[in-house]
Amino acid sequence: MSAGMTTKNGEAFDRVSLESLMRRRLFYTPSFEIYPGNPKGLFDYGPAGCGLQANIVDLWRKHFVLEENMLEVDCAILTPHYVLKTSGHVDKFADWMIKDPKSGEFYRADHLVEEVLEDRLKGDKEARGVKPTAEEGEQKRKKKVKDTKAVKLDDAVVTEIEEVLAKIDNYNGEQLGQLITKYDIRSPRTGDVLPPPEPFNLMFSTNIGPSAALPGYLRPETAQGQFLTFSKLLEFNNQAMPFASASIGKSFRNEISPRSGLLRVREFLMAEIEHFVDPEGGKKHPRFDEVRNIELELLNREVQLAGKTDVERVSIGKAVEQKIVDNETLGYFLARIHLFLQKLGVDAKKVRFRQHMQNEMAHYAADCWDAELLTSYGWIECVGCADRSAYDLTVHAKATGQPLCVRETRKEPLRIEEWQVDIEKKKFGPKFKKDAKTVEAAIEGLTQDVLEKLSLDLKSEGKVSVDVNGVGNGTVELEKDLIAIEKRTRVENTREYTPNVIEPSFGIGRILYSLIEHSYWTRPGSDARCVLSFPPTIAPTKVLLVPLSTHPDFAPLVRRISHRLRVLGVSNRVDDSSATIGKRYARNDELGTPFGITVDFQSVKDGSLTLRERDSMKQVRAGEEEICQAVQRMSEGVEAWEEVAGRLPAFEKQELE
Repeated sequence: MSAGMTTKNGEAFDRVSLESLMRRRLFYTPSFEIYPGNPKGLFDYGPAGCGLQANIVDLWRKHFVLEENMLEVDCAILTPHYVLKTSGHVDKFADWMIKDPKSGEFYRADHLVEEVLEDRLKGDKEARGVKPTAEEGEQKRKKKVKDTKAVKLDDAVVTEIEEVLAKIDNYNGEQLGQLITKYDIRSPRTGDVLPPPEPFNLMFSTNIGPSAALPGYLRPETAQGQFLTFSKLLEFNNQAMPFASASIGKSFRNEISPRSGLLRVREFLMAEIEHFVDPEGGKKHPRFDEVRNIELELLNREVQLAGKTDVERVSIGKAVEQKIVDNETLGYFLARIHLFLQKLGVDAKKVRFRQHMQNEMAHYAADCWDAELLTSYGWIECVGCADRSAYDLTVHAKATGQPLCVRETRKEPLRIEEWQVDIEKKKFGPKFKKDAKTVEAAIEGLTQDVLEKLSLDLKSEGKVSVDVNGVGNGTVELEKDLIAIEKRTRVENTREYTPNVIEPSFGIGRILYSLIEHSYWTRPGSDARCVLSFPPTIAPTKVLLVPLSTHPDFAPLVRRISHRLRVLGVSNRVDDSSATIGKRYARNDELGTPFGITVDFQSVKDGSLTLRERDSMKQVRAGEEEICQAVQRMSEGVEAWEEVAGRLPAFEKQELE
């Protein structure tokens, strides 16, 4: 849990109130809730949640797929066992789990250690008389956190625990077990000693077909489908490199103990990019200069291993030059991710990029950075950006025998001097018989250094010895009538290579929830009116149409404006209830609706309308044409409210409550 989380107007963040708002206004709700014992970690999105998610995805497509000319695909969710066995997910896609033998409760080991040690630090603060943050006090008052015993710890123990928490993601199962023993971490339910952590594979298994002969899984990521279609995508792209594919779709992970609402769920929407790049030349990116000066908050691996969480603000150009970030393409996407999050409206002060530590990295990753957003649950990974090297294409090519590689004509022929072996096949076969292919394969596998040495031995002694596993005593003797070793020049006109992959992977649900927290605040006053300050581009509904009353003269005008806005692509709702205008606006401030149009008797006379902005509650007055165009431009991000308010006449009349 983060210490001192505040809203945009500086008030203590109240997660309980926000979660109540989310359910009351049907942003999201637990799935199958009317049934007792409904499974955790599954959620349904309501109208507001669907609208917000759709707009986030739409902005993602514009920012990445369209801007970068990516090739979008939609691959199958059901994935055969052999695909995920090859990719390594069957053997390695796991978290460390502990089962309480008495209660039967399951715990994710790193989360359990983290929660217990954080509680002990809170107890230490209380024992030292340190005043809790506003958030900690509010949550304890509402009984949403465990009551911690006020026990003072030695200063050295406090420092040690802080260091453990700083690198909690770097511990493997054995190390987590050692921490549980060292700090005497017991079952939260029974207080008993816990068994050592065990690996738990996170994939949902199933069978494909009626005979159940083909085992499979619900995909844990969208990436594998993109890798398997690489050759077809390369052909579609006219063999041009580099290029990127993109995919948006559901993925599934059988979380051990789902928690934290939308942040750790079993079914979720992912948006993933696979950028295929030539490994030669340091993985440069042709557009890197466009982002070189963008500054990011970086938390690198070395700082975390030292038990600290200090970030360094540095330009991505400098980070790549100093090898903090490995290469230009990885750095380019980190900067583009940063710009995307800015467009969404996340709080710039609550964003950082954290490098994965060695034990934490996925089995396929050569390097990985997470874009993390600060929430009331702490720093949450929302986007992962991994250098997968050539792992996936290599293992799938080896398993299938299909060449998942790039062949390109060299601009200039490459002349290569190398040692080559000639085998006298007529004598070689009869001499080694059934072992001939094994011996030949061993010879072909010899390095240039070994071949150079053997050529000298063959010239001086007339024979050489070669190690061959499984033949004779492991060594075979070859005389000069069987082989010849000479240095020759080979001309290579075509280059063949397996691309490396840089993969930005977006958890849409996590981004959505973090954005909601960053956008949430309450207006000063006794009624504590809640507001969600979504940018107009991603707000679920852009405009609320508010007729002053139920007078019949208003209805035709409201219908006409609503239709006109829909034609302009602007989503809108009408609230013609009997509640006051102030209350109607307040209800839609909770939904994040950025604008309101009031229709009154003056509107009927001259067609003028009042346009209200959500956050400032300021209003302008102008004709229908000007108001509708202003709303369209602001909804598309072409114009800001400040610009509209600067050119249209202000409307000073106070809002009616």
